[in-house]
Amino acid sequence: MPPAQPDDAASAAAASARRTKRWAVAVRRKIALGRAWNRVLESTPAILQVTITAVASYAFAHFVLGHAAPLLSVTVAVSSLGFVRDARPVRVLETAVGMSVGIALAEVLLIAFGQGVWQLGVALFVTLVVARFLSPAASFAIAAAVQSALVMLLPVPDGGPFVRTLDGLVGGVFALLATALIPRDPRRAALRDGRKLLDEHVSTLASLVAALRLGDVEEADRALGRARGTQPALDAWRGTLDSGIAIAKLSPFLRRSLFDLERQRTILAGADLATRNLRVIARRIDYVLRDGKPRPEAADLLARISVAIGILGQSLGDIAQQPVARQTLVEIAKHLDPSATLHAAPVSEQNLILGLRPYVVDLLTATGMSTPDAQATLPSV
Repeated sequence: MPPAQPDDAASAAAASARRTKRWAVAVRRKIALGRAWNRVLESTPAILQVTITAVASYAFAHFVLGHAAPLLSVTVAVSSLGFVRDARPVRVLETAVGMSVGIALAEVLLIAFGQGVWQLGVALFVTLVVARFLSPAASFAIAAAVQSALVMLLPVPDGGPFVRTLDGLVGGVFALLATALIPRDPRRAALRDGRKLLDEHVSTLASLVAALRLGDVEEADRALGRARGTQPALDAWRGTLDSGIAIAKLSPFLRRSLFDLERQRTILAGADLATRNLRVIARRIDYVLRDGKPRPEAADLLARISVAIGILGQSLGDIAQQPVARQTLVEIAKHLDPSATLHAAPVSEQNLILGLRPYVVDLLTATGMSTPDAQATLPSV
């Protein structure tokens, strides 16, 4: 067989590149589609809650109060609940009140000045000023302004002044009732967010272990970047828990969830401190590994801590795993004596082991142990 000509080789390479590009595009589309479906599935409880509440508030205003087209009862109900992570009753009430204030102000201005372009400007300006005076929350002012604009632009309904204000109040009341009577289960979201944060710890530690075993500075840099990016996961978990606990205290159907949510709050408190220490550890390892030398002893300790965090993550949904995680961390703490672990190692390496001590203490507090008891598990140095 004659050897391939240069043009044939170039064509084959171009065809291979095109196939690779098409494959990459297909993979990205598949990943995007999967994320889209996950987003829909996670939002299904909120979709059902918003839909039921909007229809119920409309039906009450239309059939019970006799309003012909109670549009604002629907908009207030939908906007008060929304898809936000923070679904606390206080936030729902704040949004509903903000919208009702905007509607009432616009009704007063409409009676005083009528409809028109300049009247719309006056209504928006006055509404935003009053809303900013009443609440520091930007969402409060925007919610009020949107409803004010609707009142100024839509035809005046039958029934006299302040019919639409009553519709807005109906929507807000139904939104609050929905928060208590058909609440979104906060446990699932809290479990998801908590595991995401602890999984970030495990992934970061895995990179640090690899960097220490190989003396790989680039891997240490990647781990440091990952550790610095943990704040959004921490904030998300805190917001979900605060919202979930507030809803569980209000809703009789979720009262039994309070114990698990409060237990997660204890884990979060320790994980918050541990996350800050993880960044310190990652920076220290990134600095120490500048000489390119492997540190297998430190890598072994971090690998054991990673296993314990994995068990702690399982304990979010299974309380029986919490004492297992605690005992695992207690055993690790016994080995955090730099002089015994690293013997005649340089001071920089011994400081690395010292840096693990507060990290393990914070993780122990996440398992429910008090800080003095957690500190007592450490060997004297």
